[in-house]
Amino acid sequence: MTSILTNTSAMNALQTLKATNINLNKTQQEIASGKTISSARDNAAVWAISKVMDSDTKGFEQISNSLALGQSTIAVARNAAESVTDLLTDIKGLVVSAQEENVDKAKIQDDIDRLTEQVESIVSAAQFNGLNLVNGTAESPVQILSSLNRSADGTVESASIEINLDNTDLSTTAGTDIGASALPADATVSAGSSASLAGADFAFMGADWTGTSASALDSTEFTGTEAVTSLVAGDRVSVGFDFDQDGTDDKEVSYTVRQGDTGSAILAGLMSSLEASGLDSDFTLSFDGADLSIVNNSDADADVSFAATRGQGGLADLATLDVTDDTNAAQALNDIENMIQYSIAAAAELGSAEKRIDIQADFVSKLTDSFKAGIGTLVDADMEEASARLQALQVQQQLGVQALSIANQSPQTLLSLFR
Repeated sequence: MTSILTNTSAMNALQTLKATNINLNKTQQEIASGKTISSARDNAAVWAISKVMDSDTKGFEQISNSLALGQSTIAVARNAAESVTDLLTDIKGLVVSAQEENVDKAKIQDDIDRLTEQVESIVSAAQFNGLNLVNGTAESPVQILSSLNRSADGTVESASIEINLDNTDLSTTAGTDIGASALPADATVSAGSSASLAGADFAFMGADWTGTSASALDSTEFTGTEAVTSLVAGDRVSVGFDFDQDGTDDKEVSYTVRQGDTGSAILAGLMSSLEASGLDSDFTLSFDGADLSIVNNSDADADVSFAATRGQGGLADLATLDVTDDTNAAQALNDIENMIQYSIAAAAELGSAEKRIDIQADFVSKLTDSFKAGIGTLVDADMEEASARLQALQVQQQLGVQALSIANQSPQTLLSLFR
């Protein structure tokens, strides 16, 4: 049956042509934009996932900037610590030369003073964008933004790398003396006998600067007006040995208290420093995890004394280093050795932190690239496939137009029936 009112063939040809044109327009849009999914209308679920990943990618790009800033800041501090270590080594050479009798100790002292000024200059200049990690002004720990962590429920939290600065203060600032009530009592270790130093004898400041605590608390709330009676993080504890009991320490080592330290942790740190200083040549040191035992193997009594200071720079003894007489020169040799060890430890601490940031920066860079690749897999168009599809659709479009033209002409054949 042929009808002049309803041309079914033309209708079918038109629908086919419309579908072809829709697919052709979509393919042309993919080629123009480079994306198969450019809006939520194309595929809402995939589009939403890609946008979440894209927002995380933008966040990690900013984290890369934060890591680069932190890396530069720590690199400046590390270079300063290494330079200071070299200068302290030069000063040690001068102090060693001052141990001789027939040298101009005043001239050596002048050279030491000049090098001390250079150390202070380096420490003061070691800042990046206003932040100095080696002069004792930066709050510890320094937080460097390092990551964004997204949980399965969509919660996002930032993560940071903490850089502990408790043992990186290379300033020559003298500290405030802390009362002996916070420390173990001074003791005399007789020749051939032993003495025990108990970790429980250290006292720590309590919360809100009242009472006492079982371990060292953070010192950020300290304003300088509270009574200086107990230890907090950042305080410097030193132990001295007077071998000839003349009132002057022949050997002294120190330890900077860290947040969370107990008295046993302080004793463990002091023991490590004492062993490194060579004390174990005449003394036997042993630590059972709580108390430090000192056995005097020499033939002379020795006095052991404790002291602690707050706010003292790791190189505070440099400002008072004196080699102008034999007694002071002997003490100066011990002091400079302690300062060199402190400076080396500071450089090592900063170097370790810089390495951590290097590793994290490399990871964040690779993670950002992976995110971008993942987003591309979800929404980017396959250009080879799109090109082949475009050519096929163009042919289909031409055939559809031809089919529609033929279908539109079919009613005209009815005219021959009425001639």
